[in-house]
Amino acid sequence: MQTLKNCSDVAVGDDVLGLDNQICFALYALNRAVTARYRPLLTKLDLTYPQYLVMLVLWEREQGEPARVSDVGDRLRLDSGTLTPLLKRLEQRGLVIRRRQAGDERVVRLGLTEAGWQLRAAARQVPEQLLCGLDVDPQRLIALRQELRSLLAILEAPASSDQ
Repeated sequence: MQTLKNCSDVAVGDDVLGLDNQICFALYALNRAVTARYRPLLTKLDLTYPQYLVMLVLWEREQGEPARVSDVGDRLRLDSGTLTPLLKRLEQRGLVIRRRQAGDERVVRLGLTEAGWQLRAAARQVPEQLLCGLDVDPQRLIALRQELRSLLAILEAPASSDQ
């Protein structure tokens, strides 16, 4: 992997603070645009985008295997202040059940109800509908996903001590 020897190599002339030269803004705008594309598809399921992400994490688990709420938060990179209201709404809709773990009341387990599992069948069409509406080569999207995962791993890695 190539690393920059001189970080000023990435500066774009005198416009280093130009909004369109910011990686963070490109990612932010992309995130908003993708979320907007998901919105009409998820409205049919009566889910918000963050609720959909929670459901995706839970659908990955073996049926009946509850997840620790903290593990769901870690997976989605959400703190408990953001995750708790999401889970309350999903529980009110009858899609998930939250239970404190016997023997350690601090641990909250999260499981899907039958309705939560049934919603999975309807949600299976969301990725395909999203991709079909983009008119982008799927291989390009796969490469982008891999590149974003790689960048995320770099950003989340512990800082090097020689900096």
